[in-house]
Amino acid sequence: MRTYTATTVAPVRPEAVLDVLTDPEAIAVWAPVPFSVDDLSHPRLAEGSRARVSGRLAGQEIRFDVEVHQADADGLTLSAHGPVALDVAYEVRASETGSHVSASVAVLPRRGLRARLFAEATGAMLASGALQLALGRIAVRAAAV
Repeated sequence: MRTYTATTVAPVRPEAVLDVLTDPEAIAVWAPVPFSVDDLSHPRLAEGSRARVSGRLAGQEIRFDVEVHQADADGLTLSAHGPVALDVAYEVRASETGSHVSASVAVLPRRGLRARLFAEATGAMLASGALQLALGRIAVRAAAV
């Protein structure tokens, strides 16, 4: 398992950040990996909600089942299970200039060559700054709301 982290300060209140973190349409814009939501149990990500998402990684179509564990004033945590398992956490805290946002993505490879390929591709993308870029897009989107 490898964990990738990033932080940023958004010039908005934590509620605005959480709004962007839990809006499926907004997530498709800021997410580190482009994807589409194929099925969602609630209109927004909420504790206990589930979603099925799909996208492309390393030139291959991938699908994940997503389960939201927390979506409240403190942030968002979820797990995604597909060819790679992901444990994702976005923590949001009020700061003097708006909100301090930190993100953590743990990549857990599954068995098999294809799973290892996806884990390596995911890790390479996150290590190259995709998570930090996503936080920047979250801050911009939250400020525009």
